[in-house]
Amino acid sequence: MLRIHFTSQDLENIRIARSPDPLWEIVCSVCRLQSKDGSLAFGPWRRVVRTRIRSDEASRWAARMLRTLVPYATYMPDFLTPHLEGENINLAAGIDRVLSTPERQLSAEITSLARAVGKPVVHPALARGDTEALRLLGNGLRTYHEAFLAPAWDRIDAAVRADFAWRSRALATGGTRALLETFRPMAVWRPPVLEVDYPVERDLHLRGRGLRLIPSYFCWRRPITLIDEKMRPVLVYPADKTVAPLSAAAPELARLLGSTRACLLHETAARECGTTSELAAAVGISLPSASQQLAVLREAGLLTSRRDGKHVLHTVTPMGQDLLGVRCG
Repeated sequence: MLRIHFTSQDLENIRIARSPDPLWEIVCSVCRLQSKDGSLAFGPWRRVVRTRIRSDEASRWAARMLRTLVPYATYMPDFLTPHLEGENINLAAGIDRVLSTPERQLSAEITSLARAVGKPVVHPALARGDTEALRLLGNGLRTYHEAFLAPAWDRIDAAVRADFAWRSRALATGGTRALLETFRPMAVWRPPVLEVDYPVERDLHLRGRGLRLIPSYFCWRRPITLIDEKMRPVLVYPADKTVAPLSAAAPELARLLGSTRACLLHETAARECGTTSELAAAVGISLPSASQQLAVLREAGLLTSRRDGKHVLHTVTPMGQDLLGVRCG
């Protein structure tokens, strides 16, 4: 669990990014390529990427190079996602920031990465800040974005902007508490601490610096943050992907049920049995929205629900399995 400690000054200095951060989308999408998480949301995108990798040498090289820097692990170098804000949230500005990373930071973070994965992961020239190694890194980031993210950027942008809009409405109508409550179940507000679902135990003290919230299309299941606490605090979290789904998976099913209910049905089937909070987190929607949409699926006979202590467990019915098998198989 990640515990983010707020002061009164921090609560007055919470900001939400209104558009996608291209570097965070690159980093998170590289993670999605290395797992099978979110098969409905990302499965078709992964297939497009793998087809491109097989047919285009430059794209293959960029994806391979970034996988060495962003392994599917608990550590990712902070220098790949420098602070961007306002008009500077664009790929060119981000790459310029990456390439101007101080040599000391490069060396320390690449050493930490090698320690985390148990072996050297990149050429030592990059850790030394070698000009040619940095040029290749910049080319890799540009090539990866152009090949794998740019074709879907309109939908990524639509989802992030929609997420920004509804959380901003919560802030405008209910204040900071209402905003922080929108992050249930992946984060729970227990004043003055935001408890975040996180793979390791960690405390982050904001100390008056505030917190920048960054919705990300390719962030999945749980929020992430920077390792270096001296950097400006951010919390990158999964944007609601039902607004503008990248997925072309099961388009007939999405048209029949609606994209949110299609995602919920698929996720329930994938895990055989799931609680409301687990499914809400998996799909990236609020708990009340998940409860409402699961009720619709239940009334349609596509899943059953039963209470088990404090939780409600949901299971796909044979009718729901047939529908998934016909439409998604």
